[in-house]
Amino acid sequence: MDTPFIYDKFVTGRNFIGRKTECHALRNLLEKEENICIYEPPKTGKMSLIQQTLFNMRMSGKQFSSVRVSLFNVRDEKTFMLKLCSALVRSAASTPAEYEEIVDAMLGGTHFTFDMEQFSLKDETVSLKGIPDVNDLQSLFRLPQKIAGRSGEPVFVILEEFQNVLDLGEESSDRIFGTLLETLRDRQTGNTGYASFIFTGSKVNAMKFIFEERKFFYRQAEHIPIPAVDKREISDHIMRGFQTGGKVISQDLIDGAVELFKGNLWYINHFAAICDSLSKGFLNEGTLMDALGMILSIHETRFRSITDDLTTHQLNFLKAILDGENKFSSVEVVGKYGLHSSANVRRVKDALKKKEIITFNEKDEPVFLDPLYEYWLGRVYFE
Repeated sequence: MDTPFIYDKFVTGRNFIGRKTECHALRNLLEKEENICIYEPPKTGKMSLIQQTLFNMRMSGKQFSSVRVSLFNVRDEKTFMLKLCSALVRSAASTPAEYEEIVDAMLGGTHFTFDMEQFSLKDETVSLKGIPDVNDLQSLFRLPQKIAGRSGEPVFVILEEFQNVLDLGEESSDRIFGTLLETLRDRQTGNTGYASFIFTGSKVNAMKFIFEERKFFYRQAEHIPIPAVDKREISDHIMRGFQTGGKVISQDLIDGAVELFKGNLWYINHFAAICDSLSKGFLNEGTLMDALGMILSIHETRFRSITDDLTTHQLNFLKAILDGENKFSSVEVVGKYGLHSSANVRRVKDALKKKEIITFNEKDEPVFLDPLYEYWLGRVYFE
């Protein structure tokens, strides 16, 4: 579907709106050879922010290479190591000879080997013979610095869904975090060729556990929060998008959509794209309500699955949040919502955080991580 409202991939250039301050902050940190962590709910613009920043750096003449590795489907330590190693080697080599040279020169003495028989630019080309150990991890995490030194250009390693390292088990995750931390502390700075890691994650509470509670990378990775884009910029973006197709929408309806989705650009663009497909000229309230019904229908199966997995106490706690309560351990709230006891309230809060349904801000106020799920709970489930 041809639409000015893009929601199926990250955006850069003219399709990227707002967040100039965050782009500037990310660029400054990268140019100062810092490591960065970014954790926000799914589809809140993490990759768009990173790619727009890298786009701006390239446009200004900055020479560097970037390596993007998604850990969403990594379930064991060996797969993690092979996936990262192959991506790094692939970023620095384009022929079998270069692959073999890099593996031999930079990973010599480890269990990593180059597999000539299975060589393909589209496939994993690095093997891991034998049982990986800490020495393999150390060599792997030093590889970006070595590649940067070889090329004389910075290397930015983007590790997506970094919180999934926790799923590898406590022993493996502690070994990975500890070895990586040691490598970051020991790395050389001040060179033309340097390496920086960008850790991203869409499970907010799991990332907070790594970087805030356990402080695994304390003073080694700067956190960049991503606030909502200014409402006026979102409004202008929606208005321009409809005007491109010769369509008209009132400011009140735009404001209502922005408020409903709480500034989440992915939902807003998806919603606007549906509205765009339903209209031919003037967009009225009926069109927007039809679009809202469609987007709710798309996500309802997922929302039902999330809700079916909740206990009665957890659902009652969410109802209390929707009703504007914040003193959850008080006798009044515990009694009104059947939360049993203040000790049970703590268990319920921890469970809902672990399920990534809510988080708590600096003021210890509950925040739904998915604005449309929040709307669905209030308007459909608890109707």
